[in-house]
Amino acid sequence: MTRPRGRPAQGSGVARDAILAAALALLEEGNGSGLTMRGLAARLGVTPMSLYHHVADRTALLVALSDLVYGEVMPGPEPDATGMAAGPHEKCRAELRALLVRYHDAVARHPQLTLAIFAEPAAFAGVTRRITERLDTLLATLTPAHLLWRDVLVDHAHGSGLALAAARGDAQAAAAMREQYGRALDCLLAGAAGPAAE
Repeated sequence: MTRPRGRPAQGSGVARDAILAAALALLEEGNGSGLTMRGLAARLGVTPMSLYHHVADRTALLVALSDLVYGEVMPGPEPDATGMAAGPHEKCRAELRALLVRYHDAVARHPQLTLAIFAEPAAFAGVTRRITERLDTLLATLTPAHLLWRDVLVDHAHGSGLALAAARGDAQAAAAMREQYGRALDCLLAGAAGPAAE
């Protein structure tokens, strides 16, 4: 019988890192539709049941992928790039900008993961939820309309990041799009912190 077993012939079980790497590849290769537990098991040469030792279901798999991909978006405290004289609003804007640029870049690198999370709202957990909470906290120091501005800034990062993903292979266009995103982000952050936001 040639059906895959839960453990490869050498007797070592499938590792969580291998599951996540294969799942991310399937997600990107299949334009979002290729990631199923059966397809993932086939890619890894194991039975679908062996995957459930590591993830409960497809939603949990998407959360784990999200934590892996977006984990780099929320590193430790940023060095103060605004200078010693920067006030709390400038520091807040600098952190917001850095966080949103990293998030935008992650969306551009893995657009199908972003779209899969849109399609499966229960997968909005873990790091993606912490990113949103951090944005809420930072924006609340700038404006009472922080929830509105959070949605505007996140939607802008998604739209621009997904467009950037479409420019893969064209380094000049990608660089121009990144620069344009940065300029637009600066305008939006100025608007969030300005008198009109209050």
